[in-house]
Parts: sequence; C-alpha cells; structure tokens
Amino acid sequence: MRVFFEDTDLSGIVYHANYLRYMERARSDFLRVLGVDQRSAYEAGDGVYAVRDLAIRYNASARLDDELVVVSRVTKIRAASVLIHQRVMRGITILTDASVEAAFVSPSGRPTRQPAAWVQAFQPLIWKGN
Repeated sequence: MRVFFEDTDLSGIVYHANYLRYMERARSDFLRVLGVDQRSAYEAGDGVYAVRDLAIRYNASARLDDELVVVSRVTKIRAASVLIHQRVMRGITILTDASVEAAFVSPSGRPTRQPAAWVQAFQPLIWKGN
C-alpha cells in the first residue's frame, strides 16, 4: 500500500493509529485469500472476528508517499481465536511489529468456536519464526 496525505499528520509522518488500519486491511485480505468468508458467517448468524488483544511496537515512521507492505502470519490457533503476528514494513525496515488476537464472537458478542473449516485453513500456515 502507499501512504497518502490523509494518512499523515502535519509533519508528513503517518499518524500512529493508521498503522492499525493498515494491519486490519491486511488481515481482512489475508482471511479472504484463505477462503474465510466473514460476511457470510455474519449474515448466517454464526459470528465474526473481533480484535480481542493487540500489542504493537513502533520502530520507525512511514512518510507521505512511502510504499508499505504488511506481513501477516498465523502464530497460534485456539478454539475461539487466532493469533496473528503482523509487521508493517518499508523495504527491509520494520516500521511496526504487532501481535493481534482475533476472537470469533457470536452475534451477541460472546466468544464462540470458530468454524472448523477456518481452523483447517490456518493449520498449514502456523509460523514459528521470529
């Protein structure tokens, strides 16, 4: 993705909360590529993923017009959640490093088991690196 003017503050540096938007978009695309159809699950009344926990470290700043890549890796699968490690990068520079727990919640907002097919889609992707 590219950094647009609307992503930056007065000094041309990406506003810190926008990294969360970049990661959210990357997670949504990641799920879509895996065949995880959150919209259908939501419309069927099964549930949807919601961020339960997030830890982020900011290492360097992105600036207007930078090209960024968000690397997303599954690190752990639980009955009702998935942990995803994400990095926002500019070239080889790690700008942010984050750990995100996405819980599968019912329409009432209570944690519930995520669909078995989704868990199976995540299994071969579990990352054990740094």
